[in-house]
Amino acid sequence: MSRRLYILVMIWGWSLLASAQTYDYFFLEAMCERQKGNHDAAFDLLQHCIEINPNAAEAYFFVAQYYSSLKQQEQALTYLEKAYELNPQNSIYTETLAQAYTSAHQYEKAIDVFEALFNREPDRDDVLAILYELYQRNDQLEKAVYALERLETLDGKTERLSLAKSELYTRLGNKKAAIAEIKALADQYPNDLNYRVMYGDALMQNGQKKQALSVYQGVLKEEPDNVQAQLSMISYYAAEGDTEKADEMNERVLLNDDVEPSVRMEIMRREVMNNLQNGGDSVRILKLFHRLLSVPEPDADMALMCATYMKLREMPADSINGMYERVLQIAPDNSYARLQLVASAWDKDQLDKVIELCKAARQYNPDDMAFYYYQGFAYYRQDDVDNALDAFQNGVSVITEQSNPDLASDFYEVMGELLYKKGMVREAFAAYDSCLVWKEDKISCLNNYAYYLSELDEQLERAELMSYKTIKAEPKNATYLDTYAWILFKQGRYSEAKIYMDQTLQNDPDTSAVVLEHAGDIYAKCNDLQQALNYWQQALDKSSDDSEIKGKRKQILIKKIKLQKYIKE
Repeated sequence: MSRRLYILVMIWGWSLLASAQTYDYFFLEAMCERQKGNHDAAFDLLQHCIEINPNAAEAYFFVAQYYSSLKQQEQALTYLEKAYELNPQNSIYTETLAQAYTSAHQYEKAIDVFEALFNREPDRDDVLAILYELYQRNDQLEKAVYALERLETLDGKTERLSLAKSELYTRLGNKKAAIAEIKALADQYPNDLNYRVMYGDALMQNGQKKQALSVYQGVLKEEPDNVQAQLSMISYYAAEGDTEKADEMNERVLLNDDVEPSVRMEIMRREVMNNLQNGGDSVRILKLFHRLLSVPEPDADMALMCATYMKLREMPADSINGMYERVLQIAPDNSYARLQLVASAWDKDQLDKVIELCKAARQYNPDDMAFYYYQGFAYYRQDDVDNALDAFQNGVSVITEQSNPDLASDFYEVMGELLYKKGMVREAFAAYDSCLVWKEDKISCLNNYAYYLSELDEQLERAELMSYKTIKAEPKNATYLDTYAWILFKQGRYSEAKIYMDQTLQNDPDTSAVVLEHAGDIYAKCNDLQQALNYWQQALDKSSDDSEIKGKRKQILIKKIKLQKYIKE
């Protein structure tokens, strides 16, 4: 080699080395920025790496990931393809590209890449499982069968694989192969009668009903209570249109001690639906429920289904409630059944029963707010304020961040009302504040809170803001209009108060004595004494029917009329 040529080769070699070192430096920097979460910088550095070395598979792979995170799937796929092209032996690049093809519904390309991966790693049963799915999606059923056969080579013959192959053969129209596949499974495990039942099912699905019946009968001869055979016999009789025998077999299955509760429930659900849809006689269904609930350890869900069926058939309420009580005998903590009984007692105004049911619920369902709610209101309707307050306070104690905001706000609102009735004003206002934390637009709470503040001449500006929200929400609600008018009156804004009081009376001509007294006060301050006297007299006439106007307040009302002027209470 001439000296000149030697020098050129050396220069070329050194430039390659320098280029490789430069690439390594920038790639390492890119990975550091990626680790720090500086993805923009990492992306730019990786692009620079590709400029330095266009054959760097790892740079293309990481750039593809960034394009994928940006939802630019086409670009991501292009870079993944390049990474795979440059290093097809890398399993990560291969799997990622195949998955990207699958996501893009490019099944043919995905199949080619996964097949290449399996050829390199022939022990990958997970890859074969994916190929099986892909071949089905691409309507290549014969190749899907081949994928399952390769899986069997790796994992051995299993029920799952045999059933899948049989189904594929059925779809391919190859009935003989479909049946043979399950028969081979049954022959492999001759002592497992359930596989023999599967063989019968394969015969049945492929039109060989007589042969299927013979298999089922053979199994039941060996094992009369075999659940799978009984279930298959139900399908056989249904297919033959023999309703009577299908019903008989249904009852055998339902009363079979070996049947899983979930299977029994599903069969009974099917029976109920058929009965409801076809208008069948309810006597047979009720007898079935009775027999199922007469066993030593009955299922509460079965009793609940019976109650639902009775409800749908519009049977007497007492009978339905009797079944809900049966549910509670089996499972005292069943809150749904107890709530149904509570609601029924509530509708019948059986308040003592509501209280009794709710007390029991607090033992079995201490975190269920609904029972505190019903119990509190039952006491409230009995004018038992102390016990009502106790129920609501206990209910508040189980409120969590996950509680229903509507229900939680209701609890605090009613608790505020009860506390105010007991003269515990500050505690009542605290309850109202809590109510509005849960639901800031709770209109009824805003109205009551605003009104009570105005009665105490406290925080009138806040009271006005709260009250204004209520009339914006319900502009024709006389109660809310009266509150707003009264707050304006308390602020000395008499002309404005009169406008809203007129709307109050317009929307509720037969209003209460309290509202009429408010109207009189407002008109008096607006110098319309004649109309004020008229409203005060109407208020006095109605006062005997209004519990809020009595004692000292009634005496002041009489004094207003007598002196013909407004008197502050």
